[in-house]
Amino acid sequence: MSRRSVEVTTDLVLRAYRHGLFPMAEGRAGDKLFWLDPIKRGVLPLDGFHLSRRLLRTVLSDSFIVTADRNFAGTIAGCATPLPDRTDTWINPQIERLFTELFRMGHAHSVEAWQGATLVGGLYGVALGGAFFGESMFSFARDASKVALVHLVARLRLGGFRLLDTQFVTAHLAQFGAAEIPREIYKQHLAEAVDHPAVWLADPGDATLEAEFRGLAGQSAE
Repeated sequence: MSRRSVEVTTDLVLRAYRHGLFPMAEGRAGDKLFWLDPIKRGVLPLDGFHLSRRLLRTVLSDSFIVTADRNFAGTIAGCATPLPDRTDTWINPQIERLFTELFRMGHAHSVEAWQGATLVGGLYGVALGGAFFGESMFSFARDASKVALVHLVARLRLGGFRLLDTQFVTAHLAQFGAAEIPREIYKQHLAEAVDHPAVWLADPGDATLEAEFRGLAGQSAE
């Protein structure tokens, strides 16, 4: 007897996130998704984010214009673009369709870094209650993804989020304070976060963001 495959819908994706699982494809050309539930989970503490003075200067400069939810399709396409150090990606067309639909539903969000009219970096993820699940980021210009990440953290803190899930920890994320925690501990934090009310703030205002950036840098210096 053959096993009938389960259709992956946006509802299934949201239920999976609520229980600590997330989907990936084997490659850009892959036609199937699989679910991950790592033994060690990457998280980036919102109250322990490391923002260097150098990066603060870049964030406050006019090097990039940063927006949120302005070009989700372009952001996920940027994350799926092969790069010299990343010739393949786990973001296949099905992932793009699912998360674009989640964006239309108000569950997925993007942060974009622009130079003029050109999108040069950004990130996207999913929000459930007070938990934000970071999916992927990209950078076509120096510091573009770092600046987008700082903007994300500022918005999450201002909106009352409690958990920033990075799935895994890379050297890029470790410099900001990301660390691995055991799956059991992660799911305890997750259960508390998804039931906590939070608000996604696409545009908190320049003055509010600047004050939060400076607070992050001051926290890092302590």
